Amino acid sequence: MGDQLARGEEFEKKAEKKLSGWGLFGSKHEDAAELFDKAANCFKLAKSWNKAGSTYVKIANCNLKLDSKHEAAQAYVDAAHCYKKTNAKEAISCLEQAVNMFCDIGRLSMAARYYKEIAELHESEQNIEQAIDFYEKAADFFQNEDVSTSANQCKQKVAQFAAQIEQYQKAIEIYEDIARQSLSNNLLKYGVKGHLLNAGICQLCKGDVVAITNALERYQELDPTFSGTREYKLLAVSYPKEMLIITALPLNRKLEIASAIDEEDVTKFTDVVKEFDSMTPLDSWKTTLLLRVKEKLKAKEMEEDDLT
Repeated sequence: MGDQLARGEEFEKKAEKKLSGWGLFGSKHEDAAELFDKAANCFKLAKSWNKAGSTYVKIANCNLKLDSKHEAAQAYVDAAHCYKKTNAKEAISCLEQAVNMFCDIGRLSMAARYYKEIAELHESEQNIEQAIDFYEKAADFFQNEDVSTSANQCKQKVAQFAAQIEQYQKAIEIYEDIARQSLSNNLLKYGVKGHLLNAGICQLCKGDVVAITNALERYQELDPTFSGTREYKLLAVSYPKEMLIITALPLNRKLEIASAIDEEDVTKFTDVVKEFDSMTPLDSWKTTLLLRVKEKLKAKEMEEDDLT
């Protein structure tokens, strides 16, 4: 590794010397970029990631002097992939530079790809609001390029994090939209109940009983098979146990029932969640949100106990 580091530094010195010397128009930048590339490869072999990253930035600058934006953008991507190992902030900065250049030259699918990568870096750093922002940008770009699968993957990330920071309505709208889109695709139909479950859990977290009852009716109209699924049962028993039969009742009666939570609700809710989890294991996101619902039910019980 020490030998590779020394070799890299030697190539870097030669490249800097080439830049500071005289040469035909463009030739010195081409020659320097080639030497910097050799230096960067040596630094990578030496696992000197910061030096490799900074060297790729120098390659990008050489390519900009040559008006080669595509090559410059790719060099920024290479720099970012080195910085990812040691410095997420620098990696994000390099990817943003790359995205701007890809947009300038009309390579929007590449811009979408690296917007998503920026979002993933923010996610890894627990910068949730920034992750949402860049997943939304990536989704828009993928959608514009008709890459619907990747667009929906990014939208689901937006919904996941929106719910995490209690932006439930935003998450609901995304999950419902993806469910509607999936119904028209035979390959995606099977996933509809999962999207509706996610939307329904967010409805439960909001605690708006009217919205919950209306949502369950809407989901059944959207997908008539939904009412026969475990996903529906999990949602229906949560607010409250009589929700399993409310769809047969007039609206005023639904609201009356949906507002009457008795002392068995938390127990019933817990049992149904356990039953569902035993057959279809709940991921950490659903578990976190369902625990929020359970806490709301407990708080409601305590309020009613205080009144009695």
